[in-house]
Amino acid sequence: MSRTALRWIGPLALAGLVSFAVPTVGAEPKPPAKAASKHHPKKPAAPTVRRASATKRPPVYSKARSQTRKAKLASARAAAMAREMADTALPRYKVDGSGDLVPDLRAAAAIIYDPETNEVLWEENSQTQRSIASITKVMTATVFLENNPDLTQPVTIAHSDVYQASTTHLRANDHVTTDDLLHLLLIASDNAAARALARVSPEGAEGFIRRMNEKAAELGLESTHYADPSGLLSENVSSAYDMARLITHASEDERISSIMRTPEYTVYSGKRAITFHSTNHLLRSGDVDVRAGKTGFISKAGYCLATVLRLPQSTHNVAVVVFGARSNAGRFLESRNLFNWVTSKASTLFAAKPQPQF
Repeated sequence: MSRTALRWIGPLALAGLVSFAVPTVGAEPKPPAKAASKHHPKKPAAPTVRRASATKRPPVYSKARSQTRKAKLASARAAAMAREMADTALPRYKVDGSGDLVPDLRAAAAIIYDPETNEVLWEENSQTQRSIASITKVMTATVFLENNPDLTQPVTIAHSDVYQASTTHLRANDHVTTDDLLHLLLIASDNAAARALARVSPEGAEGFIRRMNEKAAELGLESTHYADPSGLLSENVSSAYDMARLITHASEDERISSIMRTPEYTVYSGKRAITFHSTNHLLRSGDVDVRAGKTGFISKAGYCLATVLRLPQSTHNVAVVVFGARSNAGRFLESRNLFNWVTSKASTLFAAKPQPQF
């Protein structure tokens, strides 16, 4: 090759190297392509296959698993009850501002009321208006019975009675009597029974609620208002003081109090036996003379209990009402604590007053 040709090739080769090393301005460098394997050529990716949700089978019911779950729940409830019992060991008292030993209340409100003298023996927040839940049913029974209805009257349970009724032993189209409904109402706190009684009353469902409020006014229950006959609505409100007076009034009607003292009862719808137990654990224990009582619970109200209890070795009764206890066990422990206190003070509180001398 001539020297002239070499002189031209040198600059051209240098220019080629510079153009290869410096990319064009504004362009991003491309990564070098991967060399395909000679022996294992790249295969196209297989399409993703999604299984239909219908192929997900629901878990098969297992009797053993169900029994295990129930046992665990029962164990948890028992543990919670034990904690509550330990936290509220009785007797539980405190010293008030006057230096007297008085009940140490953990619930939101409570009262001990003397029906014979209309005297408040002890109270805490007893005038505060609160939701009362199923204690409502005391007025439901009172209003239903005030015109001496036929308690053998047959009643067919309607769908509206059981719809979203929460606590009920009844089914639509069950055939029972009004007496059966009263027992379900006051022993099992059955919400469908309350609705059915209001529906078949002479006033009808709406008129019945109106009559409940009229009756409250007649009895001088100034903090009391009703929005439904079962107590499911939180708009049903009263005070511990008012409910002490109402449970006292109801206890004087043997048709009501005798049912409230019944620990267990069975009604029949056709061939179906419906057996239920009292929600009042004081009645179940048997060591307290319960003359009348009604429980209540919704989340807004907490655990409530209104009772009339007879003092030991006496014919003297007291009304004990607890509102807003922290647990199911708590309302009974609170009530028992109040009753123990008033029993210990009985000789002082109920001492015969001296007659004036002339």
